[in-house]
Amino acid sequence: MNTWKIREIKPEDNQQVKDLIRSVLVEMGVPKVGTAYEDKALDDMTLTYEGERREYFVVEENSKIIGGAGIAPLTGLETEVCELQKMYFLPEARGRGIGMQMINKCIDFGREHGFTKCYIETLPYMENARRLYDKNGFEVIEKPLGDTGHYNCTVFMTKELT
Repeated sequence: MNTWKIREIKPEDNQQVKDLIRSVLVEMGVPKVGTAYEDKALDDMTLTYEGERREYFVVEENSKIIGGAGIAPLTGLETEVCELQKMYFLPEARGRGIGMQMINKCIDFGREHGFTKCYIETLPYMENARRLYDKNGFEVIEKPLGDTGHYNCTVFMTKELT
């Protein structure tokens, strides 16, 4: 039986989620500019993911947030393409199948809201994340889609949702 659960973000989760994302980015050696690290969205993730066709999910275990991921329309291609965003897990959440379940939850949300494709940006050295995306049917594409503002992310992947 799982000791953790995936649920929608609540306002009281905002600081924990911001700290989690930044700590994972620092752990991975990600640049602090041109990546999610400097996103203003981190200041109020509940507000960022309010509205239609967007949601941020957290993984909670023993009252602690140990991971999260968002799904939202991709800026510039809002009608057809959703973006898997800000998917990060603390070390204690990794290797437990949580990432796969989180991707499935986000992909299901995308399908339910009429998106035909899902897009991800990542970094070449985030190998575990890239393997997880591969296993879930994401394929590398040559150029970025939309306008994420993450100019330091150089690996672009998509998955058909139809």
